[in-house]
Amino acid sequence: MTTAGAGCGGHCAEKFPLDFTMAFQPIVDLAAHGVWAHEALVRGVEGQGAGWVLGQVNEGNRYAFDQSCRVKAIELAAGLPMNGARLSINFLPNAVYKAEACIQATLAAARRTGFPTDRIIFEVTENERIVDHDHLKSIFTEYKRQGFLTAIDDFGSGYSGLNLLAEFQPDIIKLDMELTRHIDSDRPRRSIVKAILTVCDDLGIIPVAEGVETVDEARALRDLGVTLMQGYLFAKPAFQAVVTDPPLILAA
Repeated sequence: MTTAGAGCGGHCAEKFPLDFTMAFQPIVDLAAHGVWAHEALVRGVEGQGAGWVLGQVNEGNRYAFDQSCRVKAIELAAGLPMNGARLSINFLPNAVYKAEACIQATLAAARRTGFPTDRIIFEVTENERIVDHDHLKSIFTEYKRQGFLTAIDDFGSGYSGLNLLAEFQPDIIKLDMELTRHIDSDRPRRSIVKAILTVCDDLGIIPVAEGVETVDEARALRDLGVTLMQGYLFAKPAFQAVVTDPPLILAA
């Protein structure tokens, strides 16, 4: 596997202690009747879940793990039938010591494999405690400068909420499944999501609904104006593969 931690300036005290791979879950576009992006989700090489891999991440190898995830996702995606869809990669902001230096392995992997950088999304989960918001803002600013798209994952849960959005505006927010769950029958959730969508529209941010599991949830979200969705209703993560034709139940 490529040594993604090269040139880390001493920040990768350890190499990540095991090999791993990725599964890919599509984000569907109901308006365009196709796949908008594929999210790369870490897995063990024998199919072990993300928790098994993440359980072996510590302060000593966090940088190496974060860098290796980026490279692995790009290398795998470059060999899969992406058909122009974007690649969404989760990253650990607390593992990035300097954005312009820590992005070099990603850029090298994209050049080596021929994967377009403008088709790469970097997601940061709102559930990860952000020690320094200014640092995260500087990371997002550098990534945008390099031509990447940026996203806040699990929006509506975690530590920061709208305060996080007030400090910097990513290209995309992914509505947490706790907001989308039973949204068809839950008036408070619909009201909250409707307000978030108004903010997104005003700030030019693309909303994506996560964790969509039922037709009724998808219909309620579509009626609110959300056309990008991700969840088991459309496809489960595919191990080292992409789902190119998920059922677009509400496409008609």
